[in-house]
Amino acid sequence: MEKHPGADSVPFANSLFQQPWWLDAVAPGRWNEITIKRGDEVLLRFPYVVEENKGFTSLVMPAVTQTLGPWIKPAFGKRSSQMSLQKELMKELIRKLPAYDSFYQRFHHSITNWLPFYWNGFTQTTRYTYVIEDLTDLAAVWDGMKSNIRNKIRKAKKAGVKVVDTDDIETFLDLTEMTFVRQGMSMPFSRYFVRRLNSACVNKKARKIFITFGPDGRPQTGLFCVYDAHTMYNLLQGGDPALRGSGANAFAMWESIKFASKVTKTYDFEGSMIEPIEEFFRSFGGAQKPYFEISKTNSRSLKLRRQATELMRLLLKR
Repeated sequence: MEKHPGADSVPFANSLFQQPWWLDAVAPGRWNEITIKRGDEVLLRFPYVVEENKGFTSLVMPAVTQTLGPWIKPAFGKRSSQMSLQKELMKELIRKLPAYDSFYQRFHHSITNWLPFYWNGFTQTTRYTYVIEDLTDLAAVWDGMKSNIRNKIRKAKKAGVKVVDTDDIETFLDLTEMTFVRQGMSMPFSRYFVRRLNSACVNKKARKIFITFGPDGRPQTGLFCVYDAHTMYNLLQGGDPALRGSGANAFAMWESIKFASKVTKTYDFEGSMIEPIEEFFRSFGGAQKPYFEISKTNSRSLKLRRQATELMRLLLKR
C-alpha cells in the first residue's frame, strides 16, 4: 500500500501523532487516511496504519505513537445538534474503513464519544494519561507536585546531578536499552527506528533530549520529548538501573516541563497502566485524562489464535 501523499503538516489533527511527517517516520509506506467533507470543508480526518502479517490485515498503532483516532472539527450550536453531527460523521467513517481482520487504535483524550463504534461491534478499554494543562505559572506547577517529587529533585541537585539538553541520540538509546535489559526484555523498536524518528523530529524542530549526568560524568537517565505548539509529550525515557535512587529522573522531568513552558501550552506524561509508573507521573500534579482504546476482530481464525495465546499466557502464570 502506498502512503497517503498528504502535505507535510495539516491543521486537521488532535496531536502531532496525526501529522503526515510523523506517520512517514513511524510507518513509512504503511499509512493512509480517511477524510469526510461537506463541500470543500473537512469535518473529519482519520489517519490509520496497515500491517500485513501471515495473510491477516490489521489496522494498528505504530510504535511510540500515543494516539491516533479521528479528528473532528469543533461544532457549535445546540449540544444535541453537535452530537447528531458527530454520530453521523463517525458512522460514515466506520463505513469507509478499508477491509481488515483486526482493528486497534487509541483515540486522543479529546474524543469523548465512541458510541457509534460500540453500535458497530467494537470494544473499548479506558486508559489514562496525566496532563499539566497550564504551563504559564511554573511556581503553581511546582506547588502542585507531591512533596516527594520535589524532594527527589532537590536531592539530585544537591548530589551534583546535571541535566543536559543534548542531541546525543546514541547515549539516550544506550540508557533506554538498559531499562529493558533490567526487565529481561528487548527494546520493542530498533535503534534505527528511533534514529529515523529523531531525524524527522529534528527537521520539524519538534524534539528535545534531556540526559542527566552524575558528578562523575556518568549518564544516569534520559528523556526523549516531542512537542508542537499545543503539547509536549514525554515520549521515551530510560536510565541506568544501578543509579535509580539518585532522583535524576524526576529532575530531568522537571527540566523538560520548564522547557515546555517556553514553547507550548500543556505537558502530557503519556500515561501508563503500570501502577508504579502511574504513581510517578501522577505525582507531578497533572489532571487525569481518560482516553479510549478501541478494537475489533473480524477474522474468526484470528480470534481463535488470540484466545489460544491468551489461554497459554494464563496457564504460564499459574
